[in-house]
Amino acid sequence: MAGTRSAALPSPRRPDASAREGGEGRHGDRTRLWYENVLGWPTVPGVPPRLVVGVRFDVLDVPAEAGHAALERLGGAATGFPVALQRGRMRLLVAAGGADELPGLLEWLEWGGLGLDLWALGEGCRMDAPAPWTGGTAAGAGLPRGRPDAGRPGEEGPHGRDGSQGAAVWLRPPEPGREAETSLPTLSAMGTKSPRGDGDGPPDLVRLVNTLATQIHRVRLRRSGAGAAVHGLDQPFAFS
Repeated sequence: MAGTRSAALPSPRRPDASAREGGEGRHGDRTRLWYENVLGWPTVPGVPPRLVVGVRFDVLDVPAEAGHAALERLGGAATGFPVALQRGRMRLLVAAGGADELPGLLEWLEWGGLGLDLWALGEGCRMDAPAPWTGGTAAGAGLPRGRPDAGRPGEEGPHGRDGSQGAAVWLRPPEPGREAETSLPTLSAMGTKSPRGDGDGPPDLVRLVNTLATQIHRVRLRRSGAGAAVHGLDQPFAFS
């Protein structure tokens, strides 16, 4: 979109070694309780603990490559809501009920029927809980402190490529002490407020879905073009 501001994306955030090794037992329980007590997000015990989707938030699940491109395209409008990475996928948290809107939005935006790799998780779904990124805040007291991951897209980190071979990690974590609903993209998000000022809150769900769909389609076309080039399909006169 012409005129959108660009914003440098953060690196995925991860816990230190003690947290990575503590997906069970004491650390796993503390992780689960942190989500429940600090953010008010319902969880399911297990290894790793899982977040209940469809109560406080829904999730849009896309390939990480397309997700990174979409966030860069959205610029400053994309900095206000939580985003996680796991196994080469990006999970963008949106307002509860957003999952039900996705099929209709794709049709309305004329992306329906193209088989895009864009999925919505809503009521009845679960997602692995990334270890909390406390950043040393009081709300995270007693939890292992996190630190920024050195990895960027395409760089190896402790969980593989952008968490692709291990636990979920936060690219942008939820903020303790902040109501989750105020930061999540929704159909009524246009003109919302953020700490940066009026109208500078999260992108509305329509814009987010359209940007994600566009980048997913571009990645698919680029890969298809690369495959065609390998097989000489982009050279119609090669055999004339």
